[in-house]
This record gives sequence, C-alpha cells and structure tokens, in this order.
Amino acid sequence: MRSYAAVAELPLVVESCELELRERETASGFLRRTTVIRLRGRGEEGLGEDVVYQADEHTVGVEAGPPSEVVGSFTLDSFSQTLGELDLFPGPPAMPVSRSYRRWGYESAALDLALRQAGRSLAEALGREPRTVFFVNSMGLGDQSSLEPILQRSRHDRILCFKLDARSDWDEELVTALAKTRRVAVVDLKGRYVGTVVDQPADPALYRLVADLLPEAWIEDPGSSPETDEILAPHAERITWDEPIHTLDDVLAFDQVPLMVNVKPCRSGSVQALFDLYDGCAERGITTYGGGSFELGPGRGHLQALASLFSPFAPNDVAPGGYNEPELSADLPRSPLEPRLDRTGFRWVDA
Repeated sequence: MRSYAAVAELPLVVESCELELRERETASGFLRRTTVIRLRGRGEEGLGEDVVYQADEHTVGVEAGPPSEVVGSFTLDSFSQTLGELDLFPGPPAMPVSRSYRRWGYESAALDLALRQAGRSLAEALGREPRTVFFVNSMGLGDQSSLEPILQRSRHDRILCFKLDARSDWDEELVTALAKTRRVAVVDLKGRYVGTVVDQPADPALYRLVADLLPEAWIEDPGSSPETDEILAPHAERITWDEPIHTLDDVLAFDQVPLMVNVKPCRSGSVQALFDLYDGCAERGITTYGGGSFELGPGRGHLQALASLFSPFAPNDVAPGGYNEPELSADLPRSPLEPRLDRTGFRWVDA
C-alpha cells in the first residue's frame, strides 16, 4: 500500500481549532515567529506548526483566527481537500510558498489528531519501523567566516557533522581546514534564493573551492551561470536540491535526476504530496534527507518522526532546537537520536 493510502481514509472529527503565536530572537537578530495549530475533537488534540517566515503574517493570521471550515467531520483526505479550496491568508502572502507552509501546519495537525482518534501511531499506520535518526548541525560560519563555530561545537560532540551555508568570503585556507575535519556532510550554496536575506549569488571561486576541496560533501542548491555550470559538471552526482523541491514532479524535472534531495514537509503543503514524494523517490532509488525551517514548536518533532521513518541514515537537518543557539548546552542530545515516536499520533516525544 502506498503511504498516503494508508492514512487517507482515517476518520477525523474537529470540534475546535486554536492558534498560538510563538516567537524567539535568533543569534543573527532575526525575529522568528511561528504559529502552533491545535485541532481538538473527541477528547484528543492534534498539533501542527505554521512556519511561514514573515513574522507579521503570523500576527495577522492569529488575529484573524482559523477558518470555520476546518471544524466538522471528515476523513483525513476530505479535510485536505477542504483546505485546498480555502485561502488561509487574510491577504496575499509575501511569498507564494507560504501558502504551502500554512497548509502543512493544518495538515500535520489533522494527521496527528486523526491518528490519535484512531489510537494508532504514524509508524503503525504506515507499517514502518522507526529507526535511529542521524542529524547534522545546520549553520553558517559567522559574520566573518571562520573555523571557530566548528571548533566550538566539536568540544560538545567530537563526531558531530555539519550542513554549512557557504559564503563568498570562504577562502582556500578555510575550506582546506574544513576538509581536514571530515565532518562537512552538506554545503548549502543558497544559489536558488532570490530576494531573501540568505541570497548567495553563483560565485565561481566559491564553487571551485567547494567542489575541489570538499570531495566528500553533498553540494546543495547551486546557482547557475556558464562558468559555475562548467565547474560543477564533473561533480553532478554530488548535487542535491532543497529550495526547488515541493513535489515529485520537481525532482523529475531536472535534466539529470539527482541521487538525493532535501525534503521539507512544509514545502509539499499536503500530506498526500509529501508521502507521494517519499514513495516516488524510494521507487526510483533517490535518497531523501529531512530539512528544517527553524521550528519553535511541534514541527521540529514532526521532522524527526518523519526522518525516523523515511530517511534515518541521511544527513538530516533535524537537530534538536538547542543546536540553533550560539553556545551548545552540555545536556543536548547527540546524533543519532533514538526513535521516540509517541504511541499514538504524529509526534516525537522529547527525552
């Protein structure tokens, strides 16, 4: 049975919906807001998290409240179809992809609630065995890139691996030092973002350093120019994608189908699109790894649960939230994480 078919007909009764705003200042000065979505029915509660990046869109959304149409009796599939017909934003979002982010918040809460009302866990429903989850610490190397953030985290965990945001101030000395650590699993070139705070134009010098000096690392989201395309051509099997990936069709649209892709559930928007993406990649021998969006609530646990079921041994960007802090707490769990899926629902139970 395909993954979505295993959950699509789960009965779902929603008696109320509550939105809860969360916010946190980040080390880079970015105010992160998310919205926790609580669906309640038949004595159970399902949790989801809207990870839209524009802080004001959370404030406006919470003030507007949830749409009345999410209350009622459904199957998981009919609830999803209802969401697909709604505009979940009071006004047009700043980024079109935000519609998928918000929809995923509701869909993940509905999946959690439907499973709890059925008395089943996601692993049981899918017939999958949860496994230990390997994760990487996703991060940049400071305002002026240096090896120090790597060294600081190495004092916490001597085998911790990294997914690093590359910048044009990387030089040969720094990249050589990174290579010597043998802990760089993925280099995110951020080449597909336009008009965001993380834009990183295609830089031939940077791409050559990464390609030549970090031969063990996956190369994520390169930008395109005649010169950078030529540099990366011999390394095509190492290229992986994040920002362009929403559905299986996006994976298959590349001239060369990648060997691995970053799957962020919020980009898929619906449970069906996400599960079809997982299944389609597995059927074609394409590996997946989990991606995060600086979740502040239950969304991070959802990512860990999905990684445990679909991509346990990959460089998953699903580290516990404490890894976003400038200084790591001594009691932070280390990779790999033992599987901690709740006995019912779609949640990861923190130690």
